[in-house]
Amino acid sequence: MSANAQTTSEIISEKHVEMTPHEPKVSKCNILDIDFDLIDYDRTIQTIEQCRRNGKKIYVTMTNPHSVMICHRDTDMKQATAGAHIILPDGAGIILAAKLLGYPDNGRTTGPMLMLRLCNWGRQKGYRHFFYGGAQAVAQRLADKLSGMYSGLDIVGTYCPPFRPLSPEEDQFIIDTINATSPDIVWVGLGAPKQEKWMADHLGKIRATAMIGVGAAFDFHSGNIRWAPGWIRKIGLEWAYRLGREPKRMWRRNLDSPLFLARVIAQRFKSVPVHNPQIALQKKTQVDI
Repeated sequence: MSANAQTTSEIISEKHVEMTPHEPKVSKCNILDIDFDLIDYDRTIQTIEQCRRNGKKIYVTMTNPHSVMICHRDTDMKQATAGAHIILPDGAGIILAAKLLGYPDNGRTTGPMLMLRLCNWGRQKGYRHFFYGGAQAVAQRLADKLSGMYSGLDIVGTYCPPFRPLSPEEDQFIIDTINATSPDIVWVGLGAPKQEKWMADHLGKIRATAMIGVGAAFDFHSGNIRWAPGWIRKIGLEWAYRLGREPKRMWRRNLDSPLFLARVIAQRFKSVPVHNPQIALQKKTQVDI
């Protein structure tokens, strides 16, 4: 069975996402000064749908240990990440950190899998999708692949920006191009920290319910780069698979992993671990939906 066929089977077999009139508030869990939402795919989709119903505009980040360490070196990246309505744990290292700090978790919530689930689920709600990012022609190949996977998927546009700073006129053209298609979801594949900063800068300018930064999902689902097999992702070794296939690109970012773990251990010994979910809820701040 091909990777795409296997993925499609996995997604379609998922249970229906149950919606309620008023979703519970989403709790935040602090890991190295980043307030994560340790929620699953269903709760993520519920939150996006509730924002859509309420006319609220948000952006979502998929944050892994490398992104956390960028935040500690780049103030603009940290501010952009902090401004996200949902900060999801995209990386086995984040889940390990949550366990070390005593937070209850629901496992990884990754960009590539969220893209598949929301594209699939959103068909029943008439979601309109725009794909922004990737190398030349990658966004269109991604749109074609997803359209083949999900009959009736409403993709309203794609755009691959140049790999250089944009002029104000170019940026406004992109804003107008995206808004003219009236998307519900704008998928952003620019890589960290560029995509986080772009979403923060364009909140209030892009008239979509959610901008979602998914990075490598563009390459995986377009077929540009092979996605790790499901069993490798399940055991938390996707980072090793990617390092083995793209050593020149991935080795440098993986240097952040031991530093991230060391800082998490330091945080663990500076604070009282939260083993009781009821105590955890009392310790966390709330995000309005």
